[in-house]
Parts: sequence; structure tokens; C-alpha cells
Amino acid sequence: MRQLLTVLSAVVLLAYPFAVYFGIEQYGLSMVGILLIAALGVRLFSVQRSQLKELKYVARISAITGISLVALGMAFKQYGWLTFYPVVVNLAMLIVFASSFKQSQTIIERLARLQQPDLPASGVAYTRKVTAVWCLFFVFNGLFALYTCFHSLELWTLYNGLISYLLAGALFAIEWIVRQFIRKDQ
Repeated sequence: MRQLLTVLSAVVLLAYPFAVYFGIEQYGLSMVGILLIAALGVRLFSVQRSQLKELKYVARISAITGISLVALGMAFKQYGWLTFYPVVVNLAMLIVFASSFKQSQTIIERLARLQQPDLPASGVAYTRKVTAVWCLFFVFNGLFALYTCFHSLELWTLYNGLISYLLAGALFAIEWIVRQFIRKDQ
């Protein structure tokens, strides 16, 4: 049952922009707010399963901030508060990825070592570059998410509910392709 709730909360959070856009119009801010707070609450309490403490940190910070933003939106009866959630998620991810440069292994290296524990030196160097690329992605994605907060809800939903996911997916795909070429050369 707990796993089902975790999956449902993840689906709701992925659909967060659409829940805000369509839900507020159809059901009102209070109903959507309650649903989002519940999903974020489940996320907050189910985060213990993550293998990396940094991902737990991102989940906790984004859940607590999301609950706060939704609560402020409901209290002031203004949906604009809810639009800042993607900005917070990007900022939290940027902090986690950038701060991992201060550690002996970047977050990408630790993720890579889950599949390949004996990562060679060239792999370590590559994971540092990939970590830097993701940091740049979170900077630009977060800035554009912030930009959309001050424009129409349609633009905000389009970017944060579709375009940003497509960009992240494209970055994953491009990195995977590049990694395949690098592995062939080794």
C-alpha cells in the first residue's frame, strides 16, 4: 500500500503543472491545494527509500517548500504561489549537483557506481563533466521556470509541464548516446 501511495504521489507531482492549470479552473484552488498537499505529504514521508541521501534532501526540501507554497496560495487565494514550485525543485537539484563537486565523488559518479562499482579514472572524469552539464541545465531550466511564473498560466504550464520534461529527457538521451561512443573508444 505504501508503495502504491509513493507511485501515485510521484505521478501527481509529475503532473503538477497540469493539476494547477486544469484543476484550479475545474475544481478550484482549495480542492487542488488539498490534493497537492496530500501528494507532497506522501512524498515527504516516503522519501526514505532513496539510496542517495542527496535525493532524499531534494525530496524533503521540495516537498516542504511545495506544501508551503500551496498553503500560501490557499491562504491568500492566489494560485501564483503554486507556480514557484518548479523553480524550487530546480534550485534544490542545482544545489545538490553543484555541492557534490566538493565531495570525493560527484552525484553522477555515485549513480554510475551503482551500476559499475569499479569505475575507471576516465569514467570519473566523464561523470564530473556530466555533473557540470546537469548543473547548467538546472540553472537555465530554473531561470526559465522563474520567467514563466510572471507570465500567463498557459505558458507556465506548457514550459513546466511539457517542455522542461522534454529538455531533461533529451539531455538524458544525448548523454546516453555520448556515453556509448566514449565506451567504444576505451
